[in-house]
Amino acid sequence: MSTDLVRIAVVGDCPVFRHGISQLIGTAPDLHLVATVPSIESADGSLRGAEVVLMDLQQSAPRLAATVTKLRRKGHAVLVVSSSPQLDAVQVIQAGASGYLSRQAEANEVLTAIRTVGSGHGYVSAPASHLVGRSLRLTDREEEILCLLANGSTDHEIAAALGISKHTVHSHLDRIGEKTGSRRRPDLTRIAVENGLTNLE
Repeated sequence: MSTDLVRIAVVGDCPVFRHGISQLIGTAPDLHLVATVPSIESADGSLRGAEVVLMDLQQSAPRLAATVTKLRRKGHAVLVVSSSPQLDAVQVIQAGASGYLSRQAEANEVLTAIRTVGSGHGYVSAPASHLVGRSLRLTDREEEILCLLANGSTDHEIAAALGISKHTVHSHLDRIGEKTGSRRRPDLTRIAVENGLTNLE
């Protein structure tokens, strides 16, 4: 099998969702569907070999987070689909999910998210209130840093990605903290998610 293929498993408790996503994946020559199951418990080893698990389960945020953690420990990248408030995205990302998609996402965005997560990056659907992010009055550089931070990059990785020193990263983070009133990474991640600043191209 070509190493360019992204192997994906679909876990969803809605049969229509599973069918629709399976059909969509079938249209993409660079994606390979390895399994479709209604629950993690019913998978019975069929998820083995899947690089990405796309999951749409009607569960509470804590249960979703626990399921994400379980899948991550088995070596899968996890892409969560949900119609819950965007705040849930923070909880599943902190649990180890690589991506979060709104159930209202169009087909092209779903495929983009799968490919992005499959290539080792993070993807989060921008909320409808994307433009609210401008009210933070962040500079372009501060938005870049906040985006990288929210997608799990360390200060060292941010510095390397942007070609700046760690000291400069810390200076920008200080200014972001002053503007947002938050300095803890979980709080900054939440702010990034709520303001649509978490997509990685």
